[in-house]
Amino acid sequence: MLPTKAITLAHSPDADDLVMWWPLIGQRHPDAGAFSEPQIDTGAIGFDLTARDVEELNKLAVDPSAGVYDITAVSAAAYPLIADRYAITRAGASFGEHYGPKLVVPADSAINTFEDLAGDLVAIPGLNTTAYLTLRLACPDIRVEEMLFSDIPGAVANGEADAGLLIHEAQLTLRDQGLRAIADMGQWWGSQTSLPLPLGLNVIRRDLPEVDRLAGMLAESVAIAARERDASKAFLRRAPGSKPEWQDDALLDQYLDMYVSPMTVDMGERGKNALETLYERAKHAGLIETIPPLDIR
Repeated sequence: MLPTKAITLAHSPDADDLVMWWPLIGQRHPDAGAFSEPQIDTGAIGFDLTARDVEELNKLAVDPSAGVYDITAVSAAAYPLIADRYAITRAGASFGEHYGPKLVVPADSAINTFEDLAGDLVAIPGLNTTAYLTLRLACPDIRVEEMLFSDIPGAVANGEADAGLLIHEAQLTLRDQGLRAIADMGQWWGSQTSLPLPLGLNVIRRDLPEVDRLAGMLAESVAIAARERDASKAFLRRAPGSKPEWQDDALLDQYLDMYVSPMTVDMGERGKNALETLYERAKHAGLIETIPPLDIR
């Protein structure tokens, strides 16, 4: 039997993670109409949702003494460090299908290629992120500084870093911030492998009772959120701390099209193959110690 306490579920605060889980608890707003209530019969099981920066979630999951969440978003790059304690859920992952994190420089920078970065400082959203892992595969000899993902655009524009890796919605507005992309890590990965780039995963503690039943609820939630696009967009616009770009319908649609795709509903064999390839290449490059077994629920 599942525990009577609420299942804790942590996700990042970006649009694709936020919209995936509202069907579990309902939008809880009078303007949502029928969507105000849960869209899934979870029986006696409750869910307690928390939004935190993805690198913060990575570090919490990696540290066994701090792994406080039953279900959590993590970067695909962090999974080898937690595979003994967490399984991957088939639903809820983010894949860049020939697009992904953007490597940016100031618009007037002389840097144009990976080779031009030699000796320069790159701002990254975390050492455990897939964005950083992919950059290391493409460009092994770089200096880096970890920053909160939302601080990176300003740091690059202000000259605090020579280049930066943009994740989340900042990828869509980089020109408005005086930046220029010199590489798209998803496109680079696709050119090397012909596969989508695994970015974020949703993982669940192996020691929870009825893990497969819970994974089924998560899959149903993602499917509903993807199908009810208008309700999901309305939910984002009402969310506390909603971002300016969420008010731009075209930008919001563009972002959700990128990161709430059919592979988010079910990663399938293509997603599994992409993960296997990422870990094989990272192991060959000496960036991870072991290739984790892929237990996908």
